[in-house]
Amino acid sequence: VVIDGAAAALESAADRLPFATTAIGRSNVSTFRTVLCASIRLLVLCLLAAGVQAVTPEIRAGGRHTIGLKADGTIRTWGDDASGQLGVGRSLQFASPIASGISGVRVVLVGSYHTLAQKNDGSFWAWGHNDFGQLGDGTRTDRSTPVRVSGLSGVTSLSGGGNHTVALKSDGSVWTWGYNGNGQLEDGTLTDRLTPVQVNGLTRVIAISAGFRYTVALQSDGSVWASR
Repeated sequence: VVIDGAAAALESAADRLPFATTAIGRSNVSTFRTVLCASIRLLVLCLLAAGVQAVTPEIRAGGRHTIGLKADGTIRTWGDDASGQLGVGRSLQFASPIASGISGVRVVLVGSYHTLAQKNDGSFWAWGHNDFGQLGDGTRTDRSTPVRVSGLSGVTSLSGGGNHTVALKSDGSVWTWGYNGNGQLEDGTLTDRLTPVQVNGLTRVIAISAGFRYTVALQSDGSVWASR
C-alpha cells in the first residue's frame, strides 16, 4: 500500500511537469515515471527486507503519564513515574518530555500505570506497575525499564486495560494477562495471570480493546464479545 501510494503520487507529479505538454515531453515523462517508480519500489522493498519500517508518530495517555512515539522509533514520556511507567530507570515526576531508553519502536500503548511497546522485530516490551502481573514477565515486580513480555509471538495488536493487558494473534486467538478480579481475562477463573493465557472459546477475532476492568473483542463475522 505504501509503495503503490508513493508511486501514484510520483506519477501525478510527473504529469504536471512543464515538458509534459508535447508528445516528446509526454514520452520523456513516461520513461522518467517508469524508472523513478521502479527505483522507489526497489528502495522500499530493500528497506523492508532490512527490517526498516515506517513509524506513525502517536501520543498515548495513561492514568497519570503520557507517552509520545516519534517517527524515528524513539519514545518521549512525561508525567507521574511512581511505578516506573515512564521507563526512564528511576521513579520521579517529569513536567516536560524526557527520552526513554527504548528504541526501534513502531507502536506504543498504555494502561492505567503501565506502558507497552512493540518493536520493529515484532517483540513486545512493557514497564511500569506490575502488582497484578500486567507486564507479562512472570513476576509482580514493578519495572522502571522495559522488560520483554514472556512467550508472546505472532501478535498483530495489543491493548492495555486498567491493570490487565490483551493481545490479538495473527491466527485470530486472544491472549490476556494481569488483573482478573472481574473476570476480564476470560480464562474461566478470577485468578491474576503473570504471563499470557488464551481466552477460552474465542476465535476469528480481528480487533480487541481493553477497558479499565473489561475486555471487548470483534470477530470477523461482525459479532462483538465482552468479558462479564
